[in-house]
Amino acid sequence: MLDPQYLPHLKNNFWYAQLSPAYQHYILEHAQLLQVQKDQNIFLSGDSFDGLYAVLEGAVRLGYINIHGKEALAAIAEPIMWFGEISLVDQRPRSHDAIAMQKSTILHLPSSSIQQLVTLHPQFWFHIAQLTSQKLRFAFLELISIQTQNITQRLAQRLLFILNGYGNHIEIAQHSIHLSQERLAQLLVCSRQTVNQELQELERLGVLKVAFRKIEILDAALLHRIAHALPQT
Repeated sequence: MLDPQYLPHLKNNFWYAQLSPAYQHYILEHAQLLQVQKDQNIFLSGDSFDGLYAVLEGAVRLGYINIHGKEALAAIAEPIMWFGEISLVDQRPRSHDAIAMQKSTILHLPSSSIQQLVTLHPQFWFHIAQLTSQKLRFAFLELISIQTQNITQRLAQRLLFILNGYGNHIEIAQHSIHLSQERLAQLLVCSRQTVNQELQELERLGVLKVAFRKIEILDAALLHRIAHALPQT
């Protein structure tokens, strides 16, 4: 059974919180707690599906590293975010890497437990679809952002995505984003210098405060208005 100290984390996850008590109990009964070290692989592209994961403490980067060592960063999973469901749905190998960015506590629901659950309760596939659709929604929003927004709006939107855990948080518990400017530049596919300049401007406007590997959001409402501002003509 999961340590009670982590229950508030799970209850603040939008997907888990809307599950029936029976499904919640099943997850708690069958999930395993993993302690992973910085840079430890949770799974890699090409691996077979071995279950679902959720970040309880720490952070996990989701992306891909090619044979030349160049990394493409898609998202950063922080408490409390579930990941790893894509291979469950399409029954294909992992499409990306999941690597711990720091010492982290991860909840793992093994594939055998999931298969047993969906066999006994096929309606649980609906909840798997919800989890997958949540990721798909934010992927589409990011694609639209790349094509229609300037870098200031894209940065503001990405900071909002990270702040609310890509739609995972029922309530935003804290307003600090622990992320280096290099990582943020990878997410936005731009230079660190560009990110630095944009952060300085947002800091000047009183939207946020920048520190070493940390961005404190001071005015989330203003950040939202910047992200969704109409383009100037």
